[in-house]
Amino acid sequence: MRRPEIDYMLTTMLDSHDNVSDLNISVDRPLQVESSGQLTKVTVAPEIDNLTPFQSEIFALNLINSDRRLSQILLQQGSCDSSYFLVGKARFRVNIFSQRGNYSIIMRKLETVIPTLKDLNLPEAFYKMPKEKNGLILVCGATGSGKSTSLAALLREFNETKSIHVVTLEDPVEFVHSNIKATFNQRELGGDFDTFANGLRAALRQAPKIILVGEMRDRETVELGMKASETGHLVLSTLHTVDAGQTINRIVGMFEQEEEKQIRQRLAETVRWIIGQRLVPKVGGGRLAIHDILGNNMRTKESILMGESDGKTFYEIQEASVPFGMQTFDQAILKAFEEGLVTAETAELYATRKAIVQRGIDKVKQSRGEKTTEIEGLAMDIAKPTAKKR
Repeated sequence: MRRPEIDYMLTTMLDSHDNVSDLNISVDRPLQVESSGQLTKVTVAPEIDNLTPFQSEIFALNLINSDRRLSQILLQQGSCDSSYFLVGKARFRVNIFSQRGNYSIIMRKLETVIPTLKDLNLPEAFYKMPKEKNGLILVCGATGSGKSTSLAALLREFNETKSIHVVTLEDPVEFVHSNIKATFNQRELGGDFDTFANGLRAALRQAPKIILVGEMRDRETVELGMKASETGHLVLSTLHTVDAGQTINRIVGMFEQEEEKQIRQRLAETVRWIIGQRLVPKVGGGRLAIHDILGNNMRTKESILMGESDGKTFYEIQEASVPFGMQTFDQAILKAFEEGLVTAETAELYATRKAIVQRGIDKVKQSRGEKTTEIEGLAMDIAKPTAKKR
């Protein structure tokens, strides 16, 4: 299997369905693509019903392209990240990993056109973020929830409105930003720097106004990110957490218990926005991004400093601060249901607090004149009067 054959298969996989987000190459399975969240078989000529270990390994070696560093990482750590460019078609973020002695490959398709905030229909809070001069803006969510795309749209907004220097540290570079008003220097893990912590340490000497860190993976990177935000930089990054509130707890949990008070104080001063993002099935096909947004006001600062307590949870702060651009997942998904973008079943399935969403769904249904329950034919059981004894 040579490079032209690899490119032919990748092209066939890309063209097989609409909305292809990932290519899946696994042993004992056919070639598959993920389209709108569902894995689907792809037919190629000659047909491959089940990939052999040899085929998947040759596939992996072609994607690595004789890179000694990646080969060493794959052998030592069991997985490696790289990028791949399919001429005239697409760029991919590639993860090759070992499983039961064989190699599997996941290729995430990267968009060549950077979307705008308007294209993605992002909430109003995203339009407030370019006004920030320093601090931390964090986007959290599961892998494949569109965090990088949202950050790319935000960076495009900076690029079109501000004449500043932007340094990005990525693994790999996903969206290539052209220089419009801003000047971009995009650095890739492995080729341009060895670890996010070292790349971030070097970025502090490169006179940027904005630093994008692909992922806050460890304590050292988080600490340097806070340091950068404290010294006048605006730091954008991602974390793998469920929602905005959990992000604070996750960061605090990276440090020793005796450091907690200091870390909470630093977070309270540096955090500007935390955005949680989930992709949910959309009515009519495709997926819709639902956002959980936590901004920084006096109540947020207090909860970061003192920890959450009754009546002072991040959820309750978000729920009460909608006029300031904040919202919970539940508020966002109820709004999507009200607008007919998602079904009631989807809204309940992806809810953070199901009881709240269920009550909200019932209110929307009542306003539409729809039934709120499937239970019918109930009647009161009235006891018959007994005859009086003579």
